[in-house]
Amino acid sequence: MNTVIISGRLTADPELKYTPNNVPVCTFIVAVDRPTKDDIADFPIVVAWRQTAEFVAKYLSKGRRIIVRGEIHTRNYEDKDGNKRKTTEIQADRVEFADSPKNVR
Repeated sequence: MNTVIISGRLTADPELKYTPNNVPVCTFIVAVDRPTKDDIADFPIVVAWRQTAEFVAKYLSKGRRIIVRGEIHTRNYEDKDGNKRKTTEIQADRVEFADSPKNVR
C-alpha cells in the first residue's frame, strides 16, 4: 500500500504549469512539523494534476495550512548539466484546507 497523508503550511505560492498536451500540473512544498520539542520540519515536494492542480493554484497561497493525501513517487531525471538525479515527491490525489482564510499568517 502506498498512501501518505501530511498536514502543514505552504512554503510559497503554488506553481501552476501546463504540459504540452495542456494538462494542468501544480507543484508546491509543504512545511510539515515533526512531533518533537525542537523546531524540526520536513519539506516534501507535492505534485497535483488536472482539477486538483487547478484547485490548489486558485485557492491556496503561501502560509496556508493544508492536508494532502496521495502516493509517494520516485523518479529519475537529468538536470540541465546532464547529471542523473533522483527525486521523491508526493503525487496528491486530494488537497484540503486545514484552516480558514482569516487564520492565514
